[in-house]
Amino acid sequence: MRARTQPAENPSRQLPMAVGKCNGAEAATKNNIAAIFGVTGLVGKELLRKLLSKSRWKVYGIARKPEITPIQNSNYHFISCDLLNPSEAQRKLSLIQDHVTHVFWVTWASQFPIDTQQCYDQNKAMMTNALNALIPTTNSLKHFSLQTGMKHYVSLQCHSAGKEVCYYDEGSPRASGGYNFYYALEDLMRERLGEKVAWSVHRPGLIMGSSQRTLFNFMGCLGLYGSICKYLNLPFVFGGTRECWEEMHIDGSDARLVAEQHIWAATNEKIYSSDGQAFNAINGPSFMWKDIWPAIGLKFGVEVPNNMFSTEFVFSRELGDKGGVWREIVEEEGLVQTEMEDLANWEFLDMLFRCPVKMLGTREKADRLGYTTKCNTLDSVLYWIDNMREEKLIP
Repeated sequence: MRARTQPAENPSRQLPMAVGKCNGAEAATKNNIAAIFGVTGLVGKELLRKLLSKSRWKVYGIARKPEITPIQNSNYHFISCDLLNPSEAQRKLSLIQDHVTHVFWVTWASQFPIDTQQCYDQNKAMMTNALNALIPTTNSLKHFSLQTGMKHYVSLQCHSAGKEVCYYDEGSPRASGGYNFYYALEDLMRERLGEKVAWSVHRPGLIMGSSQRTLFNFMGCLGLYGSICKYLNLPFVFGGTRECWEEMHIDGSDARLVAEQHIWAATNEKIYSSDGQAFNAINGPSFMWKDIWPAIGLKFGVEVPNNMFSTEFVFSRELGDKGGVWREIVEEEGLVQTEMEDLANWEFLDMLFRCPVKMLGTREKADRLGYTTKCNTLDSVLYWIDNMREEKLIP
């Protein structure tokens, strides 16, 4: 099936960790050993939490910087590694190459703007460095799980302003225009893993989760915006385009759902494919911002004006100078010490709420093959607000 169209409506140097035993009893060969690249990100954190909650899993987490509050667990070891440095990647990952059974790639290099050749080349190089360290001698690797996104189906450079809504399935063709690094990573999987290792690719929409190490952190933006509005007694306004406000425009993807889908595909040998299995990783029911914005404002205890929508309100302009206000909030509320930039990216929020293309998909394939977990996007947003409060990231 391909993208369906219908009329528009308003309706994630020592051997770092002992690998000989697990829980002091069973041999490592009888257990699963995961490597999570991007372990401090939105989905990476959830993957780590879920895998450590299951029996017979050891986990290596790879990122440049650790979490501000490190995870303490005997079955987990963090590896600080700059994957853009070939020699460092080779040196540090070679320590685990003979043991890892499952790889989860939920990271990307964000130094350059998306869809530029520099971004494309850098992300391809980063994965190449990791594969060069892991693949040549491994006999233990069973599955490689790659995360990209729903932007697989659209180009932000070449788009039409039609009034149709497309629901993309996994067989929909690649978009033309620009340098989408998602395609480079999938092609690299197919080229390097060949017939030797099963792999899958997961394409979430707008990810709802909690992280202090994520560039495109929607819940971080929303959490700080609501907190600042309450602190300064400002109205909780949606600044963007009318199309983004009134129409179904993007699918929500709860980080818990996305992480569990990664694990489901990685451990379900009935759906293994050496040519790659692609899955949209979305909550399920579509939503419109105008329908859920009042409930989000109520959760923050802020004033939601009758006219919540504004084309004039630009987040980067209105909130970009509020770093000092955020430091006051952190101090007064006894929160984890963060700078505004650790959690919020106002340019990203502006881009999201003014996106010229719709990114909507179907999850029929995952449902058909047995992964039927769904989430309501408003429930996801409210859950992650509570989670950030529990982590003392927002008041």
